[in-house]
Amino acid sequence: MKEINWLQEVEERKEALLEDTKSLLQIKSVLDEENPTPDAPLGEGVKEALQFMLNIGEKDGFTTKNVGNLAGHLEFGKGEESVGILCHVDVVPEGDGWTSDPYGADIRDGKIFARGAIDDKGPTMAAYYAMKIVKELGLPINKRVRMIIGTDEESNWRCVDHYFKHEEMPTMGFAPDADFPIINAEKGICDIVIVQSRTRESNTDTRNKVVHFESGRRFNMVPDYAKVSLVTADNETVIVQMFEDFLKEQDLKGKYHIDGGELILEVEGVSAHGMEPNNGVNAGLFLGLFLSKLNIDEFATDYFKFVTQYFLYDSRGKKLGIAYEDAISGDLTINVGKLSFHHEKGGTVGINLRYPVTTNVDKMKDTLHTVVNESGFTIESFSNSAPHHVDENEFLITTLQKVYEEQTGERAELLAIGGGTYARSLKAGVAFGPLFPGRPDCAHQKDEYMIIDDLVKATAIYAQAIYELAK
Repeated sequence: MKEINWLQEVEERKEALLEDTKSLLQIKSVLDEENPTPDAPLGEGVKEALQFMLNIGEKDGFTTKNVGNLAGHLEFGKGEESVGILCHVDVVPEGDGWTSDPYGADIRDGKIFARGAIDDKGPTMAAYYAMKIVKELGLPINKRVRMIIGTDEESNWRCVDHYFKHEEMPTMGFAPDADFPIINAEKGICDIVIVQSRTRESNTDTRNKVVHFESGRRFNMVPDYAKVSLVTADNETVIVQMFEDFLKEQDLKGKYHIDGGELILEVEGVSAHGMEPNNGVNAGLFLGLFLSKLNIDEFATDYFKFVTQYFLYDSRGKKLGIAYEDAISGDLTINVGKLSFHHEKGGTVGINLRYPVTTNVDKMKDTLHTVVNESGFTIESFSNSAPHHVDENEFLITTLQKVYEEQTGERAELLAIGGGTYARSLKAGVAFGPLFPGRPDCAHQKDEYMIIDDLVKATAIYAQAIYELAK
């Protein structure tokens, strides 16, 4: 058979690839649990994005299926075995501070800017066009190729949970939702909600009252904004001066104003993906630090001292006594993604904990329970997605290594990450691109983008990978 120039095949379809990518990016597919309907259980936006993919798949001659408006698939080929490509079309909230419309899919400087450009709509479209190329070339394959499209990857994975209750597990596959070369190890991921136990009555006659404090939208994002409402007992001018000095000392941006007799303080941080909290600046933790130094009521004092003592300047769990690392997947990490305190209800802390593949989870959990309980808090919920590891000698790994090295001329190193991709929902699955070595990771950040040349290059890699795995 004539050797295929995969990159050339993509270049011939580049204009259509970009147009379809833009159209998908322009759909605001953020989880909306406040307005569910029977046919849009996670909101209209994610349903629209899922349907967009199913529609273009049907138009291009793939077999398509909507699975409960939570997931779906596109498929071609025949055979008992199947190659799965696991993608998602939901995105995290856009956040603030964008240079252009987060859903405008603006192209400038050789990049396409939008929420979801790199995570995961751009890569989804790259994988789709890769499938399309293999199909259009009529190449001989003896496995089915199936793209599985999820709509809840950024939250609770209800999409793949539902999908695999009703549909088969692919024989092997990859998720285009992380880094090149190949990620064969993913840390375990826990979302944990810690709630304050009301152990004392608040006395606010002579102290400042924290009416309401809030920071963070998602467990897996570093909060870039925090706000508190105070009823002041001290001189407001003194508190404002302390706040200005604090912002200057910590090199932070913030502002204040009076609203309905309450003093409102706001702090800006830097958002980042929760798998590496040190890449961001947690606005909630820093505003919490400031409040812990104020003359506030006892109930609020307990909350902010707990938050500051155990989480500020420590993303590795050392203060909690759960720090751990291994040679396969590195350090345990903790992101404090959601913080909330209400004068009447008390406080909650929502953390996203990512642990190495060899961690003793029961021991870690017991230690965490002990520390939290001793501080007057309880663990209200503890969800756990187990770690994932595929042996380096598996056919899936060796085939993807061969493809990557042929397409790039670079060695296909095996990597471990703190991020959780759909690859972990497969028995034999890895994360495979689209972020090339040396490229900054802008997922979950303002002005998220994908370099167009990288989109094209990734599509070529995926096309060859699909063919080599399925032939």
